[in-house]
Amino acid sequence: MANWSDPRTTAVPRAATGAREAAFDAGLRSYMLSVYNYMASGVLLTGITAMLFARGGADSMAAQLFMQGGLLRFLVMLAPLGVVMWLSFGINRISEGTAKALFWAYAVLMGLSLSTILLVYTGGSVAQAFFATAASFAALSLFGYTTKKDLSAFGTFLIMGVFGLIVAMLINMFVHSSAMNLLISAVGVLLFAGLTAYDTQRIKSGYFAVRGTAYAGKSAVMGALQLYLDFINLFLFLLRFMGNQRN
Repeated sequence: MANWSDPRTTAVPRAATGAREAAFDAGLRSYMLSVYNYMASGVLLTGITAMLFARGGADSMAAQLFMQGGLLRFLVMLAPLGVVMWLSFGINRISEGTAKALFWAYAVLMGLSLSTILLVYTGGSVAQAFFATAASFAALSLFGYTTKKDLSAFGTFLIMGVFGLIVAMLINMFVHSSAMNLLISAVGVLLFAGLTAYDTQRIKSGYFAVRGTAYAGKSAVMGALQLYLDFINLFLFLLRFMGNQRN
């Protein structure tokens, strides 16, 4: 009869448990690293595209496109939304390679759409907002990854806040209130700061469902897209809040 206190009878199960935990930790780190690599490459591609199209100031391709582009202008503005919907609703039907290609295509289209901010705001303001966003995003994402507190309760509140923010922005398009614009910018920063931490934790928790499956690669791309959107929106609202416009 086995003796429960004999270390020879407990060493193997404990070793096996430790090996499984180590394998899980390594898999999670690799998964999250993929998410961050895709996200960072998307932000870099967006920035490069925006700078290339904004070169030349008033004579740049961005200026010509958005001042005289007509239908093409609206296609460029709406195309990113179409790509996001394609990814979101078709992710189960497309391959991992297609998902990556769509993500990078989305990053390029966002670069085209955002190229005009380099014509509106000073270069110093854009750089300041970008580095502030990068530092804030890193800290918030690290918090979301390491905290033991369940942030899911805040998810519904944050998402509802985003919808309310969109409504307020639409109203302000007609009201043109500078005070309301400042309030929208401040609330936008807070909402996407919270979403950065929340989405990071949600992506980390989602690894449990996809580890070891063929969907893991596509899940990493979708996670990267979500963090990319958090980063871009945090940057835009910070720029609206602290940026200086050109004369």
